[in-house]
Amino acid sequence: MALTTTALNASNVYGAMSRLANHGQAGQAGDAAAGAAGAMSPDFGSMLRDQVREVIDQGNASEAKQASYMAGKGNIIDVVTAVSEAEVALDTMVSVRDKVISAYEEIMRMAI
Repeated sequence: MALTTTALNASNVYGAMSRLANHGQAGQAGDAAAGAAGAMSPDFGSMLRDQVREVIDQGNASEAKQASYMAGKGNIIDVVTAVSEAEVALDTMVSVRDKVISAYEEIMRMAI
């Protein structure tokens, strides 16, 4: 499956990466406060879980817009945009999954 780069795709990916970067900066700023307060900062698992939830939410929103369009209440532009956003989010999640699996396999090949 080939992914063509459009302005919408690039914008969505940039937005997702920006949210991840901001999440990381907030975590770094929170690390200093967490050390003082004894609280834990967000870990990789919780960040990944949040991103999976976001992909699921985008898929659900896309389905809802499609259903409203089929009922004659929606706008085709909104449907196309929602489907495109869900597709980019899913493609990004698949890419992350592939990288995680690749990193795990590389770690397993390391000599102890």
